[in-house]
Amino acid sequence: MLSFWELNSLVNYQYIIVGAGITGLSTACAIKEKNPKASVLVIEKGILPTGASTKNAGFACIGSYTENWADYERLGEDKFLQLIEDRWTGLYLLRKRLGDEHIEYINHGGFELMMNENGAEGDKVTKLNELLTPLFKKQVFYIVPQFINQFGFNADIVSDMVFNPFEGQIDTGKMMNTLLNYAGILQVRVITGADVKHIEDTPTGAKVYCENNGQQITFHAEQVAICTNAFTKHFLPDEEIIPGRGQVLCTAPIDDLKFTGTFHFNEGYYYFRNYGKRVIFGGGRNIDFETETTTQLEINQRIQNQLNYFLDEMILPNTPYTIAQQWSGIMAFNEQKTPLVKRVNQHVVVGARLNGMGVALASKIADTLANLMTK
Repeated sequence: MLSFWELNSLVNYQYIIVGAGITGLSTACAIKEKNPKASVLVIEKGILPTGASTKNAGFACIGSYTENWADYERLGEDKFLQLIEDRWTGLYLLRKRLGDEHIEYINHGGFELMMNENGAEGDKVTKLNELLTPLFKKQVFYIVPQFINQFGFNADIVSDMVFNPFEGQIDTGKMMNTLLNYAGILQVRVITGADVKHIEDTPTGAKVYCENNGQQITFHAEQVAICTNAFTKHFLPDEEIIPGRGQVLCTAPIDDLKFTGTFHFNEGYYYFRNYGKRVIFGGGRNIDFETETTTQLEINQRIQNQLNYFLDEMILPNTPYTIAQQWSGIMAFNEQKTPLVKRVNQHVVVGARLNGMGVALASKIADTLANLMTK
């Protein structure tokens, strides 16, 4: 039973955001930027964000050459270009909101490793550049086979490389700390360890039913945003939201590491980068889609073995290394690889299903949600 003080001051807000990942916190900040006097509450089930916001590999990217080509063929020209523009705009908004120095944004550029006999297909590279140059005001993809030996990759496996000068990397931990600190400066209230069981639309607003250690509390808001990505199906069971677990590992420092930057291969299903002298390497869910369609934070040893294989044979051949950490994060997908951003009813909106591009898309989605909620 709540006290008079709790009912009077602690459970009623203008805006409630469910989910304290990148999208949820950015949405809260965007609302406060538009209306500094608004009362905003963010509710998070875990002590730390539950999905991939604190577990991603720290890529600030728009997608690799082969991933972009696959998206272009799947979506068609107009939807593909809109998706790329949203990713690029989202990265700009993230950097503008938090500052490059605070998220440790570094622009070494991005590379894709090609492993087929024909290497990069020049006609596809040319077509993508024709499509994307008006947006970026510069050519986006360059075929650069000379970097194979320079970076120490196995030339018997890597047949070609493609370079994208617009790709960068961030420190995910610093980014989330900065976002939390900024939310605090804006006087956004964040409650963790509160499991939202149900959201009820009413004539005067929305009720958010929470549970913590057996205690049930109902919060009230004029507008609610669901920003729970892969876990959104709990609230919206009819939406197409396919969870996808991502496996990641991090090496101990490697003294003679020869490369810097961000790297992809196999349509973006594999990705690695340097973090100082460490290598952070993730992906591989495409070899075991069925197992990885889950919201369970566990390690898939089959995929970890595959990551180790690529480190041994292709990325770090003849280079001793030690795996320092392994972990997993949960993403959300659909067949079209398009985000879910819309009004659910009069008092509830949703921003989810970021298709593995949370760093790039979250800030753009957050601004859209803030506009929907504050009309």
